Amino acid sequence: MQQKSLKGILIAAIPVVCGVLGAGVLVVAQQHGSAAPDDRLRLCSKRTLAGDYGSSSEGVLLPAPGLSLEFRGLTITRFDGRGHLTWIEHTVVNGEPVHPGWTSASGTYTVAADCTGTMVVNTPNSPAPLNLVFVVVKGGRELRTVLEAHAILSVFTKVD
Repeated sequence: MQQKSLKGILIAAIPVVCGVLGAGVLVVAQQHGSAAPDDRLRLCSKRTLAGDYGSSSEGVLLPAPGLSLEFRGLTITRFDGRGHLTWIEHTVVNGEPVHPGWTSASGTYTVAADCTGTMVVNTPNSPAPLNLVFVVVKGGRELRTVLEAHAILSVFTKVD
């Protein structure tokens, strides 16, 4: 008789257990891929940017009202995953290199949970620190930046 009771309890319990497990799988699926677009944006931190990124920059320097200078630049930037960066750059303004060869620079960065961020870079090629605003895209494999106070856009791509 005890076997019949135990068998009856198991038969009754199996649909309940399966229902609970199924609900758990549904919740996990919603957390990992079926989330609303706003939820997917909350994935970034300083650790999202770690490693070496190559970048190219193009635009216009605006040093004074009515004056604009064509700008081109290349960098290799190393993000440490903790908010510090170093880079080497080659910068050309109005068709002339600012310095021959490559110039070293360093700075800091922040990354918000919504994958927006800022960088401040101190370089000998500029009398003032460079303040950049960026968005992290492609899961951290790319950054899109704009240099504040000038019309210069950059794209940073992770070096594999």
